[in-house]
Amino acid sequence: MVHSMTAFSRQDRDGDWGRLQLELRSVNQRYLEPHFRLPEALRDLEPEFRDALRGRLARGKVECQLRFDPAETGTTLQVNQARLDALIDALAQIHDEVPQAPLPDALALLDHPGVLEAPAPDLETVKAEARALFQEALDDLVAGRAREGDKLAALIRERLDGVRDQVAEVRRLLPEILERQRHQLLERLAEMRTELDPQRLEAELVLLAQKADVAEELDRLETHVDEVERQLTQRGPIGRRLDFLMQELNREANTLSSKSVVAESTRCAVELKVLIEQMREQIQNIE
Repeated sequence: MVHSMTAFSRQDRDGDWGRLQLELRSVNQRYLEPHFRLPEALRDLEPEFRDALRGRLARGKVECQLRFDPAETGTTLQVNQARLDALIDALAQIHDEVPQAPLPDALALLDHPGVLEAPAPDLETVKAEARALFQEALDDLVAGRAREGDKLAALIRERLDGVRDQVAEVRRLLPEILERQRHQLLERLAEMRTELDPQRLEAELVLLAQKADVAEELDRLETHVDEVERQLTQRGPIGRRLDFLMQELNREANTLSSKSVVAESTRCAVELKVLIEQMREQIQNIE
């Protein structure tokens, strides 16, 4: 179950209370790094959202942006009775002290700050809708990361097949490579017109064969390829394990290259490095 760290989700919800829009965007990151931009009225939802992310995601930089547009009230207005009563009591006190002072009319009372107000949406209702919207967006984000992960896994498996082909080619060439090295050594000795003791010659040939023998490297390459294939079927975060395996594959490819003495094996070693680097680039996006 390969999951990418790259995905995007946008969800909207409308109601009598207004409109909510939530965006979740994730990119690759070594650890889980959430960032939130929430309206001030809904700021206290951040801890809940953060815990929900930690329960579903293990790695990635995740940006969460929530927008809230309250519903247009139109001509609907209401009187703040407590504010109006306080204002009337204050006016009565002033009239007792200064009877000749003119009293304000009804329009003046309504114009006083806080007396006339538009009905505010029920914030608890809005928060409940925001929680549900976040869950929808998170489900969609996780599904998107899974779809992207499937594509990454397919690309990696293609490269693994390429690695297997190169390993098989080197195995096929190995007897020919060893025989060619033996022949080249004998030719150089003949050109130098040097006669070596047969035992010394045999020892030199054995040493040369040991240096050129890459069977162990090929075995380890196949073992690492099998482990990468196994990791691609595991649940949970696998990105770091795959990154480590790429290092091991690259190590064996370097050793193969250093032991190479003929063009064919050198070409295979170079192709191996290209395939491994292509896999490593894809793995940087895997959770």
